[in-house]
Amino acid sequence: MHDLETTVAQLRSEVASFVEKRQWQAFHSPKNLAMSVAIEAAELMEHFQWIDTDVSRDICKDPKKLQEISHELADVVCYALALANTLKIDLSETVLKKLELNKQKYPADKFLGRFE
Repeated sequence: MHDLETTVAQLRSEVASFVEKRQWQAFHSPKNLAMSVAIEAAELMEHFQWIDTDVSRDICKDPKKLQEISHELADVVCYALALANTLKIDLSETVLKKLELNKQKYPADKFLGRFE
């Protein structure tokens, strides 16, 4: 399964099935899942701690490091999908709405090449 072939719904289903087969629903409260997203995001950030921007851009040249980072990123995404499942949030709709709000907040003509 690759990004161009896999839907968000399929990923959500895979996560839901994983959780269900282990009977982890009782542990997947919104609070616990939100905390898990933050914890896994911190583990992802550890790979970039103390390196400069250029080194972080070149990290894809190190297959071992890239695999470690991809596993942490997958953990973040899996917990986010589990949270969406638990709260019945439509991610596609929510992401597109949030992008629309960000387009209004950060118009391209005013924020071209800058972040503030």
